[in-house]
Amino acid sequence: MASAPTASARKGSGWFESWGGMAIGFASFFVIWHIAATWLVGSALFPPPWPVFLRGIVLAREGLLQDQILASLSRIMQGFLLGSILGVPIGLAMGSFMPVRKILEPYTEFLRFIPAVAMITVAVIWFGIGEESKVFLIIYTTIFIVIINTATGVAGIARNKIRAAQSLGASRWQIFLHVALPATVPFILTGMRLAMANSFTTIVAAELVASNDGLGKMLWDARLFMQIEDIFVALVCLGLLGFLVDRLFRWAIRTFAGRFSPLL
Repeated sequence: MASAPTASARKGSGWFESWGGMAIGFASFFVIWHIAATWLVGSALFPPPWPVFLRGIVLAREGLLQDQILASLSRIMQGFLLGSILGVPIGLAMGSFMPVRKILEPYTEFLRFIPAVAMITVAVIWFGIGEESKVFLIIYTTIFIVIINTATGVAGIARNKIRAAQSLGASRWQIFLHVALPATVPFILTGMRLAMANSFTTIVAAELVASNDGLGKMLWDARLFMQIEDIFVALVCLGLLGFLVDRLFRWAIRTFAGRFSPLL
């Protein structure tokens, strides 16, 4: 009769699934990149990973790479936090009260189908090429995704949970605080996770058009001067930053919302 796996075996298996598998995935990505750059495309316009890594080290030692990363992250975080702070209460109100939903839904549905990239010209006209225009675009990118996910979460709460709370004498405020809000947390965090991914796309587009620094500006300058390795340094940085931020959101969803959604 086979014995059950020990705790140490389960721990080792979990470690491999979370970190070992990830390391293999990254390693295979760089191997495929190297093969494609060396044998299929040619290194003139598609440099292999090692020269890109060395160029990244040079830029980091000069302090240029850190400056570009911090400039882009600062804009993303400012706009993302403001957009989330505005979007969550609006979404809660739309999901909780039908009149509010009927009034605000046309605006939300109309504006969310206008991509943030299309709003770059408007942002520059309104706010100039300074920080305000980039932050506005990130807010615009974030707010509608958070609103819709939050409203969907509130509206989708099982009626039997609300009726059970009412039968126990809970007030509307207690139902919102102890039933509706906790059940909506997975939707809020998922909406924020999706909005963060879109924020990276938006900030690069905004910095390509009008900016003095940032990873988007780095991409633009590298293209003008055909600095191919700098282009790939910026692309790798964007990918790694996005990956790390997404892992942080996945951890937050499992930690703070896992008990409300067993599928997370």
